[in-house]
Amino acid sequence: GGKDRRSGLILTIPLCLEQTSMDELSVTLDYLLSIPSEKCKARGFTVIVDGRKSQWNVVKTVVLMLQNVVPAEVSLVCVVKPDEFWDKKVTHFCFWKEKDRLGFEVILVSANKLTRYIEPCQLTEDFGGTLTYDHMDWLNKRLVFEKFTKESTSLLDELALINNGSDKGTQQEKERSIDMNFLPSVDPEAVLQTGHELLSELQQRRFNGSDGGVSWSPMDDELLAQPQVMKLLDSLREQYTRYQEVCRQRSKRTQLEEIQQKVMQVVNWLEGPGSEQLRTQWGIGDSIRASQALQQKHEEIESQHSEWFAVYVELNQQIAALLNAGDEEDLVELKALQQQLSDVCYRQASQLEFRQNLLQAALEFHSVAQDLSQQLDGLLGMLCVDVAPADGASIQQTLKLLEEKLKSVDLGLQGLREKGQSLLDQISNQASWAYGKDVTIENKENVDHIQGVMEDMQLRKQRCEDMVDVRRLKMLQMVQLFKCEEDAAQAVEWLSELLDALLKTHIRLGDDAQETKVLLEKHRKFVDVAQSTYDYGRQLLQATVVLCQSLRCTSRSSGDTLPRLNRVWKQFTITSEERVHRLETAVAFHSSAEKILQECPEQPEAFNEMERFDEIEAVGKSLLDRLTVPVVYPDGSEQYFGSPSDMASAAEHIREKMKLVSLKKQQLRQPEATTPES
Repeated sequence: GGKDRRSGLILTIPLCLEQTSMDELSVTLDYLLSIPSEKCKARGFTVIVDGRKSQWNVVKTVVLMLQNVVPAEVSLVCVVKPDEFWDKKVTHFCFWKEKDRLGFEVILVSANKLTRYIEPCQLTEDFGGTLTYDHMDWLNKRLVFEKFTKESTSLLDELALINNGSDKGTQQEKERSIDMNFLPSVDPEAVLQTGHELLSELQQRRFNGSDGGVSWSPMDDELLAQPQVMKLLDSLREQYTRYQEVCRQRSKRTQLEEIQQKVMQVVNWLEGPGSEQLRTQWGIGDSIRASQALQQKHEEIESQHSEWFAVYVELNQQIAALLNAGDEEDLVELKALQQQLSDVCYRQASQLEFRQNLLQAALEFHSVAQDLSQQLDGLLGMLCVDVAPADGASIQQTLKLLEEKLKSVDLGLQGLREKGQSLLDQISNQASWAYGKDVTIENKENVDHIQGVMEDMQLRKQRCEDMVDVRRLKMLQMVQLFKCEEDAAQAVEWLSELLDALLKTHIRLGDDAQETKVLLEKHRKFVDVAQSTYDYGRQLLQATVVLCQSLRCTSRSSGDTLPRLNRVWKQFTITSEERVHRLETAVAFHSSAEKILQECPEQPEAFNEMERFDEIEAVGKSLLDRLTVPVVYPDGSEQYFGSPSDMASAAEHIREKMKLVSLKKQQLRQPEATTPES
C-alpha cells in the first residue's frame, strides 16, 4: 500500500529461512502485479526484497527473477541486508555488473537506512516506518473480493444466458432455454449480499482511520476494487432484475399452464363422464318409490359434480386474480379459458338442476296419483257396501259424505292433471339439451306413462261417478220411503187422535132439534177430515210399496202401519156411525117433542094423535138406552162416549124433555075425562 517518491507502488518480498519456491514466488508476483491498474504500473514499482532472514543466493535468484516477471515496471530494487553482512565486494560487483542487463537499479541497504530511499510513512513497522498494514486482513479482503468477482462473473454469464434465451427465438425455444438454464449455480441474493458487504467494508476503510486513530489512505488495489465491485453489483442487479422478471414470466406461464390443464380436466370430465351419467338417467319412474330411487341416484351424481364445481370455483378465483394482474398478453387466453370453463359448468349445472326439477315434479305427480287412487278406492269401497240405514237422517249423512268424497276426487283429479301437464311441459323442454342424444323414444315412454296414469284415473273416476249417481238415486228413494213411512205413521197418529177426540169431546146431543142438527153437520165435517187423513195414509202406504219394489227391499214399518191404519179407521167408522145414529135419534126426538109441545090444546088434531106421544116416549127411552151402551169394536173392545157424568148430563136433558112431553100428554087427557061427566 505504500508508494515511493515517484508515486510508484512499493512491492515487498519477505524471504524466510526455509527453501523458497521460485515457481510459487513467480506465480505470486504475477498475481500481485495483475492487481494495480495500467496507470499505476506505468509509474513503476519499487521492490523491497527483505533478505534479512535468507541467504544471498536466494536473494540473487529473486532479483534475477524480477527481470523476467516485471522488467519494465521495476525502477528500483532495495535489498535489505541482514545484520551479518554478505561479502560486499561480491554482492556489489555482482549487481553492478548486471545493472544494464537487468534494466533496474539494485541497492543493498540495511533496514534502518531504507528511509533514505522511501519515506517512513510509506514503510511498514518491519522497516522502521509508520504505515499501518495487516497482511491477513488484506488477504481475507482479497479472497472475498476474488470470490465475489468469480461468483458474480459466473453468475452474470448464467443470468445473461437465461435472460437472453428468454428474449430470443420462438416461444418453444424460449421455454426450452428457460427449462435448461433456469436455476443459476449460486444464489444471486447471497452474491449480492456478499458484494454489498464487501463494498461497505471498502468504503468504510476509505473514510475511517486505523485502530490507532491515525489517518490512513487506502491502497490502490482497494481503490481499484471499489469501482469493480460497484460495476459488478450494478450488472448483477440489472441481470438479476431481468432474471426475476423471467422467473415471474415463467411462474406465470407455469401457473397458466397448470390452470389450463385443470380447466381441461374439469371440461373433459363434465363433457365426458359427467354428461354420460346424465345421458343414462332419463326416466321418471312409475311410482313414488321409483322416483325416490331416481332422486337418490341423481343426488349421487350431483355429489360427484360438486367436487368438480369446487375445482371450478377455485380456478375461477385464480383466473380472476391473474386478470386483475393486468398482463395484456395473457388477457385474451385467460378470458377464453374462463369463458369456456364457465359455459361448460353452467350448462352442466343447468342440466343437473333441470333433472332435479323433473324428478321432483315426477315425485309430486306420483304422490298426487297415489292419493287420488286411495281416494277412489275408498269411494269405491263405500259404494260397494249395501246401504242399510236406520232412518232418513243417517241416509242424508251418508249422502253428504258421499258427495264430499266425490268432490275430493274431483279436486284430486284436477290436481293430477295440473301436475301431469307441468311434467309433460318439462319433458318437452328436455329436447333443448338432450346431452347430445336423441331422447324422443325415452320421452315417448315417459309421456305415455303420464298420459296413461291420467286416463286411468279419469276412467276410474267416471265409473265411480256413475255408481255415485245410482247410489244417490237409491238413497233419495230411501229418503222418500222413510218419509212416506213416517208420514203414514203420523196419519195413523192423527186418526187415532181424531178417534180419541170423537169419544171424549163429541158427547153433547143438543138441547133442541136445531142445535142437534148443527152438531150433526159438524160431525159430518169432522168425519170428512178423518176420511182425508185415512186416504192420505193409504196413499203414503201405497207409495212405500212402490218404493220398496223399486228398491227391492222390504219396508220395516209399513207392514204394521197398514193394519194399524185400518184398525183405527174401522174403530173411527164404528164410533162415527154410532155418533151419527145418536145424533139422528136426538134430532127425531127433539123435533117430535118440540112439535107436540108447540101445538095448542084446542087443536082437534092434537087429540087425534095421542099415539105420537107414545112414539116420542119410545124414541126418548131408546135414546137413553143407547147412551148407556158402549161402542163395541170388532176386536171385542168397548169404548164409551165421554165420562159417566157427561153421559148423565146428556141423559138428563132428554129426561127433562120427556117430562115436558108427558106433562103435555096429561093435559090433553084431562079434557077427555071431564067430557063424559058433563
